[in-house]
Amino acid sequence: MAVRRVVPNIQSETLQESRVFYGLLGFEEVMNLGWITTLASPSAPAAQVSVMANDKTAPVVPDMSVEVDDVDAVYAIVRDSGAEIVHPLQDEEWGVRRFFVRDPNGRVVNVLSHR
Repeated sequence: MAVRRVVPNIQSETLQESRVFYGLLGFEEVMNLGWITTLASPSAPAAQVSVMANDKTAPVVPDMSVEVDDVDAVYAIVRDSGAEIVHPLQDEEWGVRRFFVRDPNGRVVNVLSHR
């Protein structure tokens, strides 16, 4: 299995102000679904940050997202390890397949692959 990128997720009620702030650091908007905005570095597109008010289809806002090449394989490994699955593996309408898992520190990780 391969990790494609890791993205910190920042919970915020000020999405527009956050977009402007991260723009000052050189990030540009690459996705905006209304409830989540993702910004990326133009020179290193995998360097990203996401800002979200809430998660549209999950019970919590994850602390970070990890994009992998095979989310089903990662899900099986994580599930078999006994780690707490916070949000079940499912296909989302915006083109990802994902699940949430809690790490040993209590942080929620969104593990996903693009479809």
